Amino acid sequence: MRQRGDRFHVEISVTDQAVDVRPVGEIDIATVGSFRAALWAAPARPVLRVELSGVRLLSASGVRALVAAHLRVRARGGELVLVDPDPVVARVLRATGLHRVMVVRESARLGELVPA
Repeated sequence: MRQRGDRFHVEISVTDQAVDVRPVGEIDIATVGSFRAALWAAPARPVLRVELSGVRLLSASGVRALVAAHLRVRARGGELVLVDPDPVVARVLRATGLHRVMVVRESARLGELVPA
């Protein structure tokens, strides 16, 4: 599934154990609605992975969307994992403290999280 805009799009893939959400572009007040919709559209699986290497900007509205998704997934007994954040996004995660609340992984270490 793919949702596309001029500055932003989201790709979603689903397996038995995980949903992978890959946003590309800037997550700000203009695009956060599409990002949030993609997170909410993800079917329930043990792991929701959000691959952030294609995100160039993560605004406060994007941070709020991630927190809301984290709480929603955790309430279902699952885990939200942030994967490969761009260096700018990684600084936002550290500045907001999200790196202490959510799992942040490099894609090379995903095998430790979900068996293939």
